[in-house]
Amino acid sequence: MAERKRTALVTGASAGLGVEYCRQLAQRCEVIIAVARRADRLQVLAQELSGVCEVHCIEADLTTVEGVTRTVEALRQKGPVDYLVNNAGFAPLGQFVETPLHEQRDMLNLHCEATMTLCRAAIPFMCELGGGSIINVSSLGALVPSKGLAVYGATKAFLNYFSQALQAEVAADGIEVQALCPGYIRTEFHDAMVAEGFERERIPTEMWMDPEAVVEASLSALGTGRVVVVPGEGNGELARAVLASQLEDFQNPAV
Repeated sequence: MAERKRTALVTGASAGLGVEYCRQLAQRCEVIIAVARRADRLQVLAQELSGVCEVHCIEADLTTVEGVTRTVEALRQKGPVDYLVNNAGFAPLGQFVETPLHEQRDMLNLHCEATMTLCRAAIPFMCELGGGSIINVSSLGALVPSKGLAVYGATKAFLNYFSQALQAEVAADGIEVQALCPGYIRTEFHDAMVAEGFERERIPTEMWMDPEAVVEASLSALGTGRVVVVPGEGNGELARAVLASQLEDFQNPAV
């Protein structure tokens, strides 16, 4: 019987953190299943990694049932996977009542429903393998509420809770679950938000991180028992301050 190849599935693999996860996981795996809407970019990534590992490009829009179904089928046919990285995401910036509801629903489907479905598809296979790693890319916004990102932050808070509870359920099967909560990253993620009023220059330079450092922090945290991972010292300090303030409000409720 041929030796099984270590495999990773990464969503949102055409840019930003997704590309970087593929690059760094290529050092750990023989096969990468790269999922994204932009097939041309996936082909560029496959060419880049051609001398390092086998890359399967899956063109799929995970805001749709068809796209999720195609990805689940790829997981079953090309897997089982040792790593599942639910990274695909976007963030429409704007007041909740002024933002088109279909955009908010698409984001909810992508961040929450697609993540749940892919986890549900991967976990039984991971149990058979005796273990695996699931990384759900959340956000510092899950811990630090922000005006103009009400639904975005709520979907990421869901990922944190889901990841923590899921870890408790699958730990005995050797599976580890992580909710990665990065802050500002130097990628194209914020490009669409600029048109809605986001100003990069107003964010202190020290608050920005490069995708390489974020992914390295994520993968380095695997095996440590940490579920919620906040990369960057400044981001960690901000998250702790906000959580401490929330705890104080809980301990001193308004009468």
